[in-house]
Amino acid sequence: MAPLFALWLVSLVATLGSLFFSEVMRLPPCVLCWYQRIAMYPLAVLTTVALVRGDERVGAYAWPFVAAGLAVSTYHNLLYYHLIPDSITPCTQGVSCTERQIEWLGFITIPLLALVGFGLSAACLVWFSVRTRTR
Repeated sequence: MAPLFALWLVSLVATLGSLFFSEVMRLPPCVLCWYQRIAMYPLAVLTTVALVRGDERVGAYAWPFVAAGLAVSTYHNLLYYHLIPDSITPCTQGVSCTERQIEWLGFITIPLLALVGFGLSAACLVWFSVRTRTR
């Protein structure tokens, strides 16, 4: 159950981190951040239930959230770091998806934190899958 606990921890930290940025630091989320939240928040709830119940089928219902979040997060980072043109951004109203709100140590940004969160979630699901198949 170590991979499931790790997945739960990653999703919980990501959820609480995004709430901290918006509710405590008062940083408004962009459209792509909202989409990533839509993928991460249920993951925190699903993994909590799976951890409590010892559900080894968690991958079946967690993977769609992780894959969707990873796809949106990858796209967001490509926009943020100007690797694809700004003209194809969905952020036409409200906060810009490429606005630099936080930049710790010169490279740690909110989109990068989200990408790391979804990447770690995917790694935990792979680890969990390998671990449950070998039993």
